[in-house]
Amino acid sequence: MSEIEGIYAVWLREFKVYIREKERVISSLVSPILWLVAFGTGLGSVVAIEGVNYRTYIYPGILIMSVLFSSLFYGVYVIWDRKLDFLKEVLVAPLSRVSIFIGKVLGGCTTVMIQTAALLVIGYLIGLYLAPDVFLKVLLLLFLISVALVSLGLCIGANMRSPEGFMLVANFVIWPLFFFSGALFPLSNLPPWLSSITTINPVTYGVDIVRGTIIGIQHFPPLADLGVILVFSLLAFAAGTWSFKRMHD
Repeated sequence: MSEIEGIYAVWLREFKVYIREKERVISSLVSPILWLVAFGTGLGSVVAIEGVNYRTYIYPGILIMSVLFSSLFYGVYVIWDRKLDFLKEVLVAPLSRVSIFIGKVLGGCTTVMIQTAALLVIGYLIGLYLAPDVFLKVLLLLFLISVALVSLGLCIGANMRSPEGFMLVANFVIWPLFFFSGALFPLSNLPPWLSSITTINPVTYGVDIVRGTIIGIQHFPPLADLGVILVFSLLAFAAGTWSFKRMHD
């Protein structure tokens, strides 16, 4: 088996697992929609930011939230594979750990992008009509972000032995990344302590460039946003690869 065939086999297995778990597909859309409908519409009736309705303003942040949650929680499947002894079969296959990790990352990113595409379509229902080129650009940006976050989730999963421990660590990582990313508020005129936290949060730059692409409101230069996302993706991918290399079944 070549490395490419091995990567494809791992990806295909992850994709088939996702398709069979229909409740996973539905549940991944419920939370973002609730945030948009309840939180966005509620505050949107009285709040506007830079002339933009609040629900529209947080829509890019909700997209990132969906990517963040789905990507990081994807890492728990490494633990379940270990418990079911499937991971042992994969690790003893004539395939490098790097290829296994790449297949896992691609599988996770595929599931995340399916969910994201559905949310982008739902955006049309709230009046966000994206041109085809903007739609594709947003998908590409979200894919780059998902590579980083899926890698991070797999890195956590590779170093944990129980789903309960994984969920504890994942929640400890997810909520600060989300709440301090500017997904729900503008980055200008923040207190110095909060501005410092948002600046060192890599997810902030993902929210910023997606918001700039969709509604034209952007705090940082686009190249700065893209540069941070690429560096974050490379570092997370390297950490995940290293974790898989030292992982035992």
